[in-house]
Amino acid sequence: MATIKKYDHRESPRMQVYLVDDDADDRTFFSDAFAKVNLDLHTDLHLFENGMELMDHLKKDDIDLPHIIFLDLNMPLLSGKECLREIRQVKRFDDVSIAIYSTSDAPGDIEDTFSGGANIYLRKPLTFEELTKTIRHVLKLNWQYHMAGMSKETFFLSI
Repeated sequence: MATIKKYDHRESPRMQVYLVDDDADDRTFFSDAFAKVNLDLHTDLHLFENGMELMDHLKKDDIDLPHIIFLDLNMPLLSGKECLREIRQVKRFDDVSIAIYSTSDAPGDIEDTFSGGANIYLRKPLTFEELTKTIRHVLKLNWQYHMAGMSKETFFLSI
């Protein structure tokens, strides 16, 4: 059986970032903003078109686990909430941060994902500038500190 590695900046110079979104335009918009932000960060972006594709990938034994997954909620085949539930049931993924990345700001979606184990909730920004600021903020976040003081008030990120 292969050894599973978690992201550790002391061992690996690159952070693994996943985006799961069924909308091709949203993936392109995110990728372009990510490329601009990535100038001073050592990160790799992996794109997934739906939750099934993500979960199939995560089941492989020989992958470097992602540091963070940006997860859209409303997707066909397997929704973001279903992916979140499945990911949080596997101990191997305990250290993977999950950023819900959605157009929804419905209180029920925020509550469900907070109680489901997501680390942060991001409403999809409308402008390229807002998106680059959001990505930069999330990638530079000190997750241990963020998690220690996490509450419903700090869960929903507004930039």
